[in-house]
Amino acid sequence: MAKANVKINDSVDTENALVLCCFPSVGMVSSVIAHFLIEKLELEFVGGVVDPQLPPMCLVNDGKPLPLIRAYAGSPVCSTKLPECDKIILLMSELIIPEPLVQGIVDGMLEWSKGANLSGGVLIDAFAKKGMKSSMEGQEPVVEYEGTDDVDVLGVAATETTQKTLEDLNILPLEQGVIKGVTGLLLSEGRRRGLDIMSLMVEADPRYPDARAAAVLISHLNKLLPAIELDHEPLIEEAERIEEQVRQMMEATTDTKGPDKPSSMLYG
Repeated sequence: MAKANVKINDSVDTENALVLCCFPSVGMVSSVIAHFLIEKLELEFVGGVVDPQLPPMCLVNDGKPLPLIRAYAGSPVCSTKLPECDKIILLMSELIIPEPLVQGIVDGMLEWSKGANLSGGVLIDAFAKKGMKSSMEGQEPVVEYEGTDDVDVLGVAATETTQKTLEDLNILPLEQGVIKGVTGLLLSEGRRRGLDIMSLMVEADPRYPDARAAAVLISHLNKLLPAIELDHEPLIEEAERIEEQVRQMMEATTDTKGPDKPSSMLYG
């Protein structure tokens, strides 16, 4: 059986690149952040993940067809919080990866990383505010945490290096919880294989695209990626514009599904 593979243009230099993974999350936080970074860091579309078991469809944005799981790359300046890097590779999707496909896709990502000589990985995710139910049908993180009046950000580190990074960013570690899907498996495999992977998770409102939560998490990424230099209010305005773009893409894709396609495949 054919396996999942990451297909990146041969011209992309992955040496010391920092990989950001933005798969569906509560409040569409990861999608908003991904679109924001693509625009602000001027990342270019360079490929995607190919898996014969993925739904046979593409997304169309600005008149251009795009794979369901796609890759972007660019060369902003990274900080020294992680091992030295001068390049960004962003892997993103609006697709909620069906559970039977997660292992194969993660295996494909890790196999690609072996020869890519990457600097490390940051997994963007979100969890629902206490007492609120997500619409992700059980695929969202389940965390135990002490909530505050502010938007909470928690982290999970696979190695001592990434644990130190979270400490430098003043991000509290998640003490107890369950992380599912691509993020959970990448973290588990990251620890087993000694890979510098960490997850940043923000508290979000699951009822609608949460621009405020996205802005809070981007402010933490700003410490890793000093190329992002935006004030808080303009950041929220930008996130709101991008979230509308994401919503329109998802609505267009959902409208094309036949009656036999599960509604949970695309999050929005």
